Amino acid sequence: QVQLVESGGGLVQAGGSLRLSCTASGRTFSSLPTGWFRQAPGKEREFVAAINWSGDITYHADSVKGRFTISRDNAKNTVNLQMNSLKPADTGVYYCAAVHNPRGAARRSYIAYDYWGQGTQVTVSS
Repeated sequence: QVQLVESGGGLVQAGGSLRLSCTASGRTFSSLPTGWFRQAPGKEREFVAAINWSGDITYHADSVKGRFTISRDNAKNTVNLQMNSLKPADTGVYYCAAVHNPRGAARRSYIAYDYWGQGTQVTVSS
């Protein structure tokens, strides 16, 4: 079993930066593909970024390319999301998720994910 806890959310002005962290319990986390998703009020959950188990393959949604960067530190059981040049459209609850597929590929669809954190709120003011 893997438990995920997000941190680092908050209120920031447009153009600012935040760094989200996802800390996991469970020995297998370092071998699991992991992703970040977000959900704005009244909207569906959407893909933000994903990373494979070793950290050498990443995917980012077109809406965040060049601004957000996903990374992981398997020694610390963490996956991070560095968010720069934030926009009001980035506002939402951000979720960390992991796929129960050791050494599997990074995935973009939320359907593929088995473990989810509780989420952390990110609010970007204009």
